Amino acid sequence: MGTRFLQRYTAGERSNHWLIVLFFLGAGLSGLAFFHPAFYFLTALFGGGTWARILHPFMGLVMALCFLVMFFRLWRHNRMTDLDKQWLREAPELMRTADEGRMPPVGRYNAGQKLVFWIMATSLMVLVLTGFIFWQPWFADSFPIVARRIAVLLHALSATLLILTVIVHIYAAIWVKGTLRAMTRGTVTEGWARQNHPLWHREMTNDRR
Repeated sequence: MGTRFLQRYTAGERSNHWLIVLFFLGAGLSGLAFFHPAFYFLTALFGGGTWARILHPFMGLVMALCFLVMFFRLWRHNRMTDLDKQWLREAPELMRTADEGRMPPVGRYNAGQKLVFWIMATSLMVLVLTGFIFWQPWFADSFPIVARRIAVLLHALSATLLILTVIVHIYAAIWVKGTLRAMTRGTVTEGWARQNHPLWHREMTNDRR
């Protein structure tokens, strides 16, 4: 009997995800270029300092809009439950032993993935709101200098949190074998689903065992 696959993401969802990745890289690298002089060489990727400064907010805004599309598709699947709280309590042991058999059963996403989702959503919201406050030449002059300085600080902190969260997200996708297939081909093996997301597996297969 051949390997059975389950549909995890549609072509549209995968395309949207990779658009987020593309514009995250653009906004992130151009933002780093202005974060510290040591990273200014990154402006060469965008045609120089002037173009990097022009393109940065637009790339960030497109990234946020693409994420908004994903947010409305997935937020219901990312609501925390009592099982998620139990999963978080067991998470340190999982990191130590990599024994998923002892973890509480999870649905489409586990508690760690849900935390990543909400941290990303919050970080992006702060980045967009603060970015508007000091976006020259369109909006910055409408705000007092104190507000702009605070916005720059919050923008940098949120960007740092987002970058660290993305690193965790990438590491987890590589660590759990078979996960990358979901976002490249849209499917996962039934065995992967049964092992990593048993409640979602039951939902998709009507398996009540």
